Amino acid sequence: MNIPSIDYLLDEAAKDNQPIWQIVLREEQADSGLSIDELRERVKKTYDVMREAANGGISSEIRSVSGLTGGDAARYYRHLKNRKNLLGSLSARAMAYALGTSEYNAAMGVIVAAPTAGASGVLPGVLLAAQEEYGFTDREAVNALITATGIGAVIATRATISGAQGGCQAEVGSGSAMAAAALCDVMGGSARQTTHAAAIALKNALGLACDPVAGLVEVPCIKRNGMYACMAIAAADLALAGVESFIPPDEVIDAMYQIGCNLPACIRETAEGGLAITPTGLKAKRRLFF
Repeated sequence: MNIPSIDYLLDEAAKDNQPIWQIVLREEQADSGLSIDELRERVKKTYDVMREAANGGISSEIRSVSGLTGGDAARYYRHLKNRKNLLGSLSARAMAYALGTSEYNAAMGVIVAAPTAGASGVLPGVLLAAQEEYGFTDREAVNALITATGIGAVIATRATISGAQGGCQAEVGSGSAMAAAALCDVMGGSARQTTHAAAIALKNALGLACDPVAGLVEVPCIKRNGMYACMAIAAADLALAGVESFIPPDEVIDAMYQIGCNLPACIRETAEGGLAITPTGLKAKRRLFF
């Protein structure tokens, strides 16, 4: 599914005052040949996998294959259940579920790339937490996921979702934009507000390095998923209040791509810069591979 721009989504949505998810469904139906019911069922299965991954991550202190990470999601979830969290309920739950999904990924569990494995926790974290907080239905959650898919499709078509090509801004930044759009949509935001939520989230990830310790999608990736889930909630809240990105959404995406192309190779998933070459990062690499 190649959606050329946010402006295209908005123009199509304006024709019959449709939500973005309806436009995305129509585009995917034309591209795949599947019926609307078949597409919705696929997205529902995706949401079920997200829920399973998030719950798997918080329910036990699972460790990654490398041993570098694990247990933080369960630890933070206990902190939340004991009501010791400083974050509000929604953000704290999103943090826990985002960490849980990412740790489940590192432990080789089944997850959904949203849009990538390295950014797999942000969208599930935000949407699952919001559903618990506000009680919307799975059908409404599916609509929100379809909206997020449309935002991700524009970013993938217009720029990149690859950390190797664009840095972590292209992965966790894109995931945060998708999550912000999904949350804004399901909370009753207009099509315009939804796209500005995505823009606000993405532009606050611009320039973010991809510097995985030992080349593994664990440190600092997992905690970034938790942090950018909270960023997505903040972006959606701003958009719902009527706050807009001064730079239009398509231009934010274009800027992300331009910045990614200009990032040094050492901070584009090569593990040759940033946190990956700190003394502690290098020690971890030697322990694992030498």
